[in-house]
Amino acid sequence: MTPVRFFRQLTRLAIVSTGCALVAVALPTGTAGATPSSGISAVNLAQADIPAGLLPFITGPGQATVREITIAPGGTTGWHFHDGRLVGIVKQGTLTHPGADCKPVIYRQGQLIVEPEGEKNTHVGRNLTKTPVILDVLYLLPKGKPFFEDAPAPACDAPR
Repeated sequence: MTPVRFFRQLTRLAIVSTGCALVAVALPTGTAGATPSSGISAVNLAQADIPAGLLPFITGPGQATVREITIAPGGTTGWHFHDGRLVGIVKQGTLTHPGADCKPVIYRQGQLIVEPEGEKNTHVGRNLTKTPVILDVLYLLPKGKPFFEDAPAPACDAPR
């Protein structure tokens, strides 16, 4: 199964299993305070509620949201973490994605990104190329939680 097909099936499963219709919405994106983001834009493509108990890593009800995120050349998400799990695919470009150990992981077009929940999984997304990075991301979060939580850069992150 191709990564694109896997992502599409996972997205459909999360949304269809809730029994909710897809709702297209556009919300403003947040700005990281501890390590500011730059060159980021995001559009919500679909959103649905997740019943309590459906996902073992969410206590109580949750929310599934599919977003398209664009990181401009030289852009950064800022250091952050998520309160739920994310599954994404690189639709275009090359994403540099170091974790709390500052070791960069490189994701290229067509590759899947899976981000576990929790502060111990602090990371940053950077576009170090001259081409925009476009990601399609499925957020599986506890209901009412933000898409990300700001985090300070780890000591190993060299000043940029």
